[in-house]
Order: sequence, then C-alpha cells, then structure tokens
Amino acid sequence: MSTPLSADQLVKALRDEGLTVVEIAGWRTHNRNHKGPFGPVHGVMIHHTVTSGTSNSVALCYNGHSDLPGPLCHGVIDKQGRVHLVGNGRANHAGSGDGDVLTAVVNELPLPADNQADTDGNRYFYGFECINLGDGKDPWPEVQLLAIEKAAAAICRAHEWSERSVIGHLEWQPGKIDPRGFTMQSMRARVADRLQTSTTPLPQEDDMALTAEEHRWLAELRKFALDYHGKLADGTDDPRDVYDYIRGTARDSAALKAQVSALTAANKTLVDTVARLAADVGDLDPTTIVRELTAALESVELRLEIPDTTPTS
Repeated sequence: MSTPLSADQLVKALRDEGLTVVEIAGWRTHNRNHKGPFGPVHGVMIHHTVTSGTSNSVALCYNGHSDLPGPLCHGVIDKQGRVHLVGNGRANHAGSGDGDVLTAVVNELPLPADNQADTDGNRYFYGFECINLGDGKDPWPEVQLLAIEKAAAAICRAHEWSERSVIGHLEWQPGKIDPRGFTMQSMRARVADRLQTSTTPLPQEDDMALTAEEHRWLAELRKFALDYHGKLADGTDDPRDVYDYIRGTARDSAALKAQVSALTAANKTLVDTVARLAADVGDLDPTTIVRELTAALESVELRLEIPDTTPTS
C-alpha cells in the first residue's frame, strides 16, 4: 500500500529524474476527489491523447470535456519531453478495468489479459497523457519516449516499485488501444534499466556566488515562470527555458571570467620570468624587455568562442 505523493513530492521526484516540469496554474488543487478517494496508489498508467499541439492538449487534459470533466490525467508529456502537471489527486484517466490486472500490478507479476472492467482504476493509478494522434503514423520523438521513461521511473523510484508497476491503458481496460506506436514491454524495459541507476537531486540553486540583488531578480524571474506559463498562447514558449538559459549564461560568464583571470596571471608570470632571466644574463636591459613584452601581450586580441546554448523547443 502506498500513499499518493504530495504535490511537492511529485514535482521533486520528476525534476530529480532530470525532467522539465511545467506547473499549470491551479494543478495542485485540481482533482476529482469529491467522486471518490485517490489511493492507495499501486502504479503508473500511460496513455496517448489523440490530439496534436501542446497548448490544446494541455488545456483539454486540464479542463476535460462535456462527457468527462478534467483533470484527465496528472501530467501531459509533450513532444519536446516536458511534463505539464494538470492534476493532483483523483483524475479521470483510467476508468474501470480488470481487477486481475490490478492484483498483478500490486504484486509486481506478469500481467494477465484484460477481459473485464470491474475495478475503479482512477483510485489506484497515476496517469500520464502523451501527446500523439494514436493513429500509428504520428511519430514518437525519442525525447518524448525518454520523458515517458523518466516520468514512470520517477514515480516508481519514489514508491520503491519495479517496472512492473508501469502499464498502458490498453493493458487495463478492454477495448483501449493506447498507447499506440510503441510497446509497453519495451517501455518497461527502459524503466527497469533506469531504475538500476541512482539519481542526484537537483539543487534549488547552484553554488555560484550571487549578490543579494541577483538573488532578488532571479526570484522574480522564477515567480514569473511559475505564475504565467499557463497563460501563454504557445505552449512551446516555456519561460522556464528562459530562466534556464539565463542561469546557464551566467554560469558561462563566470567560467569565462575565471579563464581570463588565469590567462592574466599566466601572462604576468611570463613577464616576470623574462625580466629575471634578462637580469641574470646581464647584457640585456630588463626594463626594455619588460616594456616591449608587456606591449606585445596587450596588443593580442583575445577571441573567446562561446557555443550557442539558445534553448530550442
């Protein structure tokens, strides 16, 4: 028996696994708990959305539709590999499924064929909707498959489950075909491999020294990223990417400053060494050598090749 992760625990588990997490406004209290309990949780269920486009898909999974109110899952995994959190608690994603399948998941045994729908799955499973048309033709980018692997592994790791706790909707409810385009056997194998390796939790801040003003500015930027992402018209414009890019640029700048300082120190050592050698020889004018060598060094144009780290969607 496992108690569902809190909102903070879920976010941390996903980020510690290396995922980009987008928190849609209101997701932490968005659920169907008034219709029944959520938990104990026993597994992770993977779906495809039968939609295209990040913004439309996330909105649908958050709001639901007239026949099935949202949230329709806990997280939406887009084709760029980002996880958009839309619900916390009971969600309308699994529906009724096979109790024998649930028993196998609980005991982490091979799954039997799903041939009945006698058990409420919304109570027992986390759900991830993955953006894909589900027609067998819409491609699954590797970055998206990797994100599915990471998301499933993150929850399994948090609950100390094995890969056998990860199932597809088609393995739960008779008549369902999702996810279509890859096999759950192959995904479970990926999750199993990932669970063999440990993760290093991501720090809230890196160890680069920041001034009080920089901390304040970065806090404001983080708040913008958290508060306004759900209001963007284009889901590919993730302000978290902007934040990550600025932080990465700051780290690159600090590293370049350190390199320039090291070069400056090396040049000074060189000048001093030549001056000492000239003095030892005796027939050279140290002052002239130092002056000319210093002038030569100052005339060198230092070119720093900085790679383009602009985030792509």
